[in-house]
Amino acid sequence: MTPAATTDGTAKTVFRIRISHPAGDYQNLFFRLFFDDKSDARPELVAWDESGTQVVRSGVLGSGIDLPSSDSVIIPMSDLSAIDIEVPGNGKTVRGAFLDWMTSSELAYPLSAERRDVVPEPFSTLPPLHSPAQDREQFGTVTASLAAETIPIGPSFEQGGAFQFGIESQPLLALLTFEVASPRVDAPPEVYVNGEDLGPATLTLPELADPGYRGQSQPLVGQMLFQYTGWLRAQKIVPATSLKVGTNDLLIVGVAGTSASAIRSTQIQLKYLWDKSDYVLEPTH
Repeated sequence: MTPAATTDGTAKTVFRIRISHPAGDYQNLFFRLFFDDKSDARPELVAWDESGTQVVRSGVLGSGIDLPSSDSVIIPMSDLSAIDIEVPGNGKTVRGAFLDWMTSSELAYPLSAERRDVVPEPFSTLPPLHSPAQDREQFGTVTASLAAETIPIGPSFEQGGAFQFGIESQPLLALLTFEVASPRVDAPPEVYVNGEDLGPATLTLPELADPGYRGQSQPLVGQMLFQYTGWLRAQKIVPATSLKVGTNDLLIVGVAGTSASAIRSTQIQLKYLWDKSDYVLEPTH
């Protein structure tokens, strides 16, 4: 990818990608852009047809979290011939792009399940995480949103994401779920509940072929470390003994030696005994 020959008075750089349609009836293109998500250099995609008419404009991508990240757009490709990546400044915040033609098929989903985004990301099996606007209960499990917005975190307690939530009765088990931006894949954030260190969360990783993996080499360190330039889902089981009836304190902190990150869509599930719960009573020895 090379920038356009000139930039105008707004100091904007344009990368142009020309599209050749393959054989077959492919009407949509998946476009994933990798970039440094700076608030003053958020990129935008613009699609053009052969006559030079602008057909699609994505709107600005990213959220200005000042971290390496990526964002995806599905572009209808009927009669389109080129896609521009417009970015304020010299264009050095744009790192690369992944494109793939899309096909379609029928999708079946259970009526009892919450409706979710059904367009899968390449290399990933999980849809984006959404925080419920209201607490909800299903089959004895309560799901509560702690914070839907993006919260920056760092490798110290003072830089951690802090939450408080109330519990009316003691659960049998709890599950913390959130998305983390640009994490080092071998060092997920640490979770603390009521002052107790529960250890690192577990990341749900896509295939290693995903272009989102970004290697990092350091002097005097033989092994290359990998950061994921995008959002990954993270989860942590919280034992019932770590919780208490009343107000509970939760802290999510980056691991020492890792760079700053951010979390979003933080939520917790509390599992209670349900009248159709399946359990086994094992005798003691």
